[in-house]
Amino acid sequence: MSDSRSAEVKRTTKETDIRMTLELGGTGKAEVDTGIGFLDHMLESFARHGLFDLKVSVKGDLAVDCHHTVEDTGIVLGNAIKGALGDKKGIKRFGDCILPMDDALVLCAVDLSGRPYLSFDVPLTAERVGYLDTEMVKEFFYAVSYSAGMNIHLKLLSGENHHHIIEAAFKAFAKSLSEAVQCDPHITDVLTTKGSL
Repeated sequence: MSDSRSAEVKRTTKETDIRMTLELGGTGKAEVDTGIGFLDHMLESFARHGLFDLKVSVKGDLAVDCHHTVEDTGIVLGNAIKGALGDKKGIKRFGDCILPMDDALVLCAVDLSGRPYLSFDVPLTAERVGYLDTEMVKEFFYAVSYSAGMNIHLKLLSGENHHHIIEAAFKAFAKSLSEAVQCDPHITDVLTTKGSL
């Protein structure tokens, strides 16, 4: 299996128009424009710390609110991850990380099982960070998990600053996913007793 695994996804609805390319075997380069500065920052951090190359262009109905833009970007990212992984032969499948960012400490674990599930134990009490409604952080990861067909467990272990907490969650997810998509020469097929993931 090549280290160069990529996908291009386009999704257009009455609410959003999204174009994304994702390279799993990248170097952390990102070109992101979602119209929401803090979401751009999170996706750039995701790319940099996961060593993924990511291009994202989103035109969303931000005059309504940020919901459709954030959720649909999560859907497209999940589809891109799924597409870039192909048949998942040779990958480690599981990844985990406990990531500190100043006061924040976040645990993330992922399983590229083909089954969607999100456990999100990250209490966020501030209404928004920048122009991102904090309730949309959970919706973003939910959309990624369901469109990629992957388990995502995120848990806040400590922290108070919402910028730090959310950024730690994105970075921990990036590091966990980066581990899970790595190829292991000892895994010659798919890492499951079922025969497919």
